[in-house]
Amino acid sequence: MAAIDCVLKMLNPGDEVISTNDLYGGTYRIFKTIFEKYGIKFHFVGMQNADNIEGYINENTKLIWVETPTNPMMNIIDIAATAKISKKHGIMLAVDNTFATPYLQNPLDLGADIIMHSVTKYLGGHSDVVMGALICNDDTIANEMYRIQNSSGAVTAPMDSFLVLRSIKTLHLRMQRHCENGKVIANFLAAHPKVDKVYWPGFVSHPNHEIAKRQMSDFGGMISFTLVGDKMEDAHAILNKSKLFALAESLGGVESLIGHPATMTHAAIPKVDREAAGVVDSLIRLSVGVEDAEDLVSDLEDALS
Repeated sequence: MAAIDCVLKMLNPGDEVISTNDLYGGTYRIFKTIFEKYGIKFHFVGMQNADNIEGYINENTKLIWVETPTNPMMNIIDIAATAKISKKHGIMLAVDNTFATPYLQNPLDLGADIIMHSVTKYLGGHSDVVMGALICNDDTIANEMYRIQNSSGAVTAPMDSFLVLRSIKTLHLRMQRHCENGKVIANFLAAHPKVDKVYWPGFVSHPNHEIAKRQMSDFGGMISFTLVGDKMEDAHAILNKSKLFALAESLGGVESLIGHPATMTHAAIPKVDREAAGVVDSLIRLSVGVEDAEDLVSDLEDALS
C-alpha cells in the first residue's frame, strides 16, 4: 500500500487515472477513499481489450494502472498494447506485477514505466514480511519516488530487507513449483461436478490465453473458482473444511492458502461493483503452495465433498 501511495502522490488534484475494473480491493480502497477526496478522478474500465482504454483518455489523464493477472478474476491485460496507448498520449503506465512476479513476467520490457510488487507475497515467499516495491528504468521517475519516499517515511526495515533478499534466491525454484501445482489443481477443479467456473490463464479457453502465453513464461499458482448454485454458505463450508489450504487473506507463500474475496480481500468494494467484475458470493481464491500436489488435491476433494 505504501508503494501504491507513492505512485499516486506523483499526481496532482484534477488528474485522472484509468484502472481495471477488476483489481485488488486494497488498491480500490486507497484510490476511492484516500486519493479521490484530494481531487483525483478514477475510471474503472474492463481492460481485457486494451482498446477500451482509449475512450476514457483526456487531457487530464496522467496514469494508467494495470494489474495482470488480476485479483481475483485472473483476467489478462495486454501490457504491450496498453503501453503503446500510454506512450501515444504521453501517460504514465504502472503495472501491478504481484501475481506474476519477475520470474514469469517483465512489464518494463513490454513498455511499462513503473512496476509495483506486493513483496509480502511471492518475492518474500514465506509469509513473514510486509513490504511493497516499485521498479522503474527512468531516472526522473526514480528521483521523484525517492523524494516522496524520503518525505513520507515509507522505508523498509533492515531485517525485512534481509529476509526478502534471502527469499529472492529461491524465487525461481518456488515459482516453478507454484506453476506445476497450479496446473494440477486447476485441472482437478475444472473436472469437479460441484465447481461451476475455474479462472486460470493456463486454460486454452481463457479469453486472453494467447496474450498470457506471449507475455508470461508460465501461468502461476493463483486460481479462482465458483460453485454450482453460487451460495455463499457453500463457499464458507469449503473454507472451513479445508486443512492443508489455510484460511488467510494473503498469498504467494510456500504454504497453500484459501480465501473468500467477497468477504475478505474485496469486502471494501460495493456488492454491485464486485459482482459486475465477477466477484460473486461463491467465488473462492486459491494461492497454491509448494506442498505435494496429490495432498493438495486430496484436501480440496475432502472439502468439496
